[in-house]
This record gives sequence, C-alpha cells and structure tokens, in this order.
Amino acid sequence: MSEPIRHPRNPSWWKRSAEPAAYVPLAGRTSADVIVVGGGIVGLTTGLLLKEAGMRVTLLEANRVGEGTTGYSSAKLTSLHRLSYASIEDRSGREAARVYAEANEWALARIAGFAEELGIDCQFQRRAALTFTRDADRTHEIDAEVEAGRRAGLAVEKVVDSDLPFPIAAGIRLDRQASFHPLRYCLGLAKALDGAGCHVHEGSQVEEVEGEDERVLVRTRDGAECEAPHVVLACGIPFLDRGGFFARVHPSRSYCVAMSGADVPPESMSINIGEPTLSIRPIPRAEGEPLLLVTGADHKTGQAEDHEEPWELLETFAQQEFGAREVVARWSSQDYMSVDGLPLIGRMRPSSQSIHVATGFGKWGLTLGTAAARILADGLTGATNPWAETFDAGRSQLSGGLGEAIGEGMNDAKRFVGDRIRQLSGPEPEELAPGAGAICRHEGDAVAAYRDEEGRLHLLSPTCTHLGCRVVWNSAETSWDCPCHGSRFSVSGEVLNGPAVTPLESL
Repeated sequence: MSEPIRHPRNPSWWKRSAEPAAYVPLAGRTSADVIVVGGGIVGLTTGLLLKEAGMRVTLLEANRVGEGTTGYSSAKLTSLHRLSYASIEDRSGREAARVYAEANEWALARIAGFAEELGIDCQFQRRAALTFTRDADRTHEIDAEVEAGRRAGLAVEKVVDSDLPFPIAAGIRLDRQASFHPLRYCLGLAKALDGAGCHVHEGSQVEEVEGEDERVLVRTRDGAECEAPHVVLACGIPFLDRGGFFARVHPSRSYCVAMSGADVPPESMSINIGEPTLSIRPIPRAEGEPLLLVTGADHKTGQAEDHEEPWELLETFAQQEFGAREVVARWSSQDYMSVDGLPLIGRMRPSSQSIHVATGFGKWGLTLGTAAARILADGLTGATNPWAETFDAGRSQLSGGLGEAIGEGMNDAKRFVGDRIRQLSGPEPEELAPGAGAICRHEGDAVAAYRDEEGRLHLLSPTCTHLGCRVVWNSAETSWDCPCHGSRFSVSGEVLNGPAVTPLESL
C-alpha cells in the first residue's frame, strides 16, 4: 500500500495545529455512484453534498485529507478579491460579476453552516475584509472596484482608515467575512462524509481514468480500481489531457509566514492591490497572543530566480510594519489562475458525460471551491444551478483571455526549448555539495541530481512526466519543479503537485 506523500519541508501552521485522522488506501475493486478525486475543500464539499442527496461517494486523496492547497492557504473566507469585480465586468460583463459575488457569498454562508451543523472546531470567526492601496495615484482603482462591487450586490464601502499600523491612501471594506482553520474544517467534512455507503481513502494516487461516457474506471498507482457513472476531478488541475486546461490556466505559488511578537495584530483581513502581493490576517491561538500571518509574493511555479526571496520579503514586511519578531511557521502553496479570471467548473468538455472538473480559482478557492462543489453536485443530481453557465468549464474565454492564453502557450514553448539549452552546461553530479541540487551532465545526458545531507547522490530523469518539460531545482523547498504546468516532485521523484501523476524516473 502507498504511504501518503507528505510535504518534505515547511509544514503549514494549519498542519502543525491539527490532529489528522487516518483513512486507509483504496484496495481491490469497488464501485460507487460518484468517484471524487481530491481531498481538499472542493472534493470534500462535493462529496458531502452528494451524500446528502443520497449518492454513494468514494473519495480518493493521493496524500492526506486537506493537506494540499486548502491546508496550505491563508484561510481567508471572503467575497472581496482585490480588484476582481472591475476586472470581471471589463472582461465578461456585469452579470458575470454579479454571479461571482453571489456564489462567493453563498459559499461563505455554507461554510459557516457546515461548521455549526457538524460541530467542527475550526476557529471560524467573522472579520472585516479590506483591499487597500498605499499609493495615492491608485485610488481611482479603489473607486472603480467599489462601484463594481456594489453593482455586483456587495455592501462594500470606501475607507481611508484601517486597523493596519501604517496609513493607507484608500481601501475597500466588506464586513461579515471570516477566517477559519482550513485543515480542521476539512477533517470535519471528511468525518461527516465517511460512512453510510460513502468512503474516504488516503494514499490513493489516481493514475488512470478509463472511459468518458456511461461508466468510468479509475485505477490507483497500487492497482486498486473503482468504477462509477461519474468522476469529479477536484485535484487543483485536471491531470487528463482531454480538456485543454493546460492552455487555459497557469500555476502560481504563494508564500506564507506566521510570526509571533507583533505589536498589534490587526483584527481585519487585508490585501494590497500592488506588487508584490501582501495579504495579512491574524491567527488566533488557544494560548498566547495571536500570530500574524502574511502571505503573497507570488510567482509562476518553477520560475523564481531565488526561492528564498519571497519568504525573506514577507518576513521583512512583518518585522518593519508590525514589529513581528519570530517566525513560527513558513510554507508555500500552489493554485491555478484562469486566463479570464473566472474558475472553470463542470463537464471536462462538452462531449463528456461522465468526467467533471473544477480549477482556476485564482487564489480564492476556499469560497469559489465551495461554490464549485454546489455546481458539481447540482449537475450530478439534475438540479438547476444559477452559476453553472457563467463558470462553465467548456465556455469560450477568448473575449477576456486570448492574449493571456497565447502568452501562456509561448511561455511553455520557451521553457520547453530554452531550459534544455541552458542545462547543456550544467555541473557534474560529483561537484554538488551536501544539500544541493542541480540539472547536471552525467555520461553525456542531463540528470536531475541531488546530494543529501549524508552525502548520498540521488539521480532522476529531469523530464517532467506530465508533458515532457524540464524540471528545475527549488533549493528552498528541496523539490524539483516544472515551469510549464506546475508539477512538483520530491528528491526521490514522488509527485508533490500535479498535474503529473507519475514519479520522475530514478536513474
């Protein structure tokens, strides 16, 4: 049986402060009404909604429940997403912006409801959300977002003061948003889902999905199988090359630093509109003062010049602006950004009757992912959903994202060819110091080489098992990252992030 693959370094605060349950891997051959692939907030919520509708659900999680993007997020629950409403209006129209707001507000209420109904101790707390700028030359963007947010149905207001320890030029405030502990919440959903004909399985890496109409067979790395009329791929990005999603979304990593000793941690949750992204919220603790959580410093996966720099930037900001003194935890996470700013939810492609997907949440997947679960569950139970058309995975994105889609395609081509050329001049594996990794030349071929702290050399194929791009070394997280579509691998080759499902070949 496969052991769940854990993050090799940098566990999140949420992982440190939760007591996970243990679910056995899938074994043998089973059947269900719906198979859900992915045990984050999307998959668990979808599964629970389907269970409530009387369906038999089998949920397959490659690693541990809630320990993917959900358990490594900033854990903000809000409908206020930087400058999203003005952008959505411009790209897709006012109705799309209204739907976006309505879906997020419903999701926030549904999370609050599940937490109460299921008795989940997940630190759910109502807080105001703030989007701000410190630049007087950008206040017009705040004004435009306030107006767009109001047209979308949100009770937003413009402010010039906040509970931040520095002055702002302008901000947008939305009350009665929330923060919570995402991993404890996911564990509560998993507990409610497992049983009464439904099953949760960890350590069950899905590698094959056979069929697309009527019945689908899912097979794990260990050879276990499950058959069902429907499969939901709720795993960050669909790993099947059948819907063209790799040209419609791109992977982005964000960084998180939880620090103690802040002079006055804010009560609100806030985020700036500039670059680098700086997102701020408190983390309550059972004992002692709240921690200060600062997240952001985003970049495309596998394309950072210095992987330590994002954490250093966030730590410096927390120290200088809040007086924070000690790093308690630091971690990173990955999400997928769609080319038009709206998530992709529904059938994998129009002709697919059996495979359903959800991706492209753009760093706001706790609420959008919960809304996605309702869209998926409604589609599978035959209910009409008011948001399905706007977020349809098969929609045309050309009106709002043609330039971005072309740009992503050019980026992939550049990395596919350029990285091979750059790596021709790599060092020899024998030159690596303990703890170092690099694409090296070995017996005339390129290899992904890492020397561990005991001096042992680990050699892997440098070719990503997804679509063949070359991986790059991430020294801060001790991983091999694909700069094309965001797959990440451990130093032993195991998959840390999809869409790849097959480990790097050991040499």
